[in-house]
Amino acid sequence: MKSIRYSQTGPSSVLSLAERPLPEPDAGEVRLRVVVSGVNPTDWKSRSGATGTLAFEEATPNQDGAGVVDAVGPGVPDLAVGDRVWTCMAAQGRPTGTAQEFTVLPADRVTRLPDGVSFDVGAALGVPAVTAHRALTVAEDGPRRLAPGALTGRTVLVSGGAGAVGHAAIQLARWAGATVVTTVSGPEKGRLATAAGAHHVVNYREGDPAAEIREIAPDGVDLVVEVALAQNLALDQAVIRPRASIASYANDGGDGVNVDIRPHMVLNTRLQFILMYTMGAEALAAAAEDVTAAARDGALGVGEEHGLPLTRFPLERTADAHDAVEGGVVGKVLIDVADA
Repeated sequence: MKSIRYSQTGPSSVLSLAERPLPEPDAGEVRLRVVVSGVNPTDWKSRSGATGTLAFEEATPNQDGAGVVDAVGPGVPDLAVGDRVWTCMAAQGRPTGTAQEFTVLPADRVTRLPDGVSFDVGAALGVPAVTAHRALTVAEDGPRRLAPGALTGRTVLVSGGAGAVGHAAIQLARWAGATVVTTVSGPEKGRLATAAGAHHVVNYREGDPAAEIREIAPDGVDLVVEVALAQNLALDQAVIRPRASIASYANDGGDGVNVDIRPHMVLNTRLQFILMYTMGAEALAAAAEDVTAAARDGALGVGEEHGLPLTRFPLERTADAHDAVEGGVVGKVLIDVADA
């Protein structure tokens, strides 16, 4: 099989295309014939060494993907050969990501893809949608699960609505019934956020964004999905209601932040940090179920018309795909591994 491999961390040039033996699943595992692999910032950061050293002699990148179950190991009762599936965290703690024609995964990292949901959608779920789900379910007064109506009557502020996690948060919050406000840096990203389903779009570089958000939500927003806490905490503080939650999932805009303790104490603010890899099995399983349900309902579309432009590369150009994500391309980068 064709596989993208690297044996040392560094720039995308450490990636190379190789022929490798077809892997066999052990107990509790399945083998996935990968159709589309999804690329996220975590993938290039792991490959570059930004998040630590390489734990294996050789590894295949990319956490997310979608394809067809090709073989099933002993002790896997709920998946069968031929099942269409999506996967998340394929390379977490393992050397076998989705940038290859076949990959072996623990069965609990594989979820059935509903009929009618494309492999493109499946490969774009993973890290962004699971992270967004967690961000939307940490509020003290909010739901622990998402479904239609779960966020009815609540206002959600999504910071950076044109990003992959922001896009998923808009779609999931809208599906769950929230009023969705998002901040963006300009008109083009605003157009994408609107296409994703945001009810209100605020350009944070113009005018008084806090006043604009307060006009939309006079009593304050219930929940903030935050990509740049160091940059945006003052704005968040100005627009949240008492007992609101700020769910921070990235360090865009800086690694440190000063918190005004007294104002947040008065508001009973909950500041929740999120990293998918340590959020626990229960939260991961809940996210997989709810995200799949949203996809089944058609709520998680991808492509320009849904606010998430797709940039595609063939498997042999995985290095270019990583460079595109590292370079800040807007939308989702996908790698076409095989025909459906």
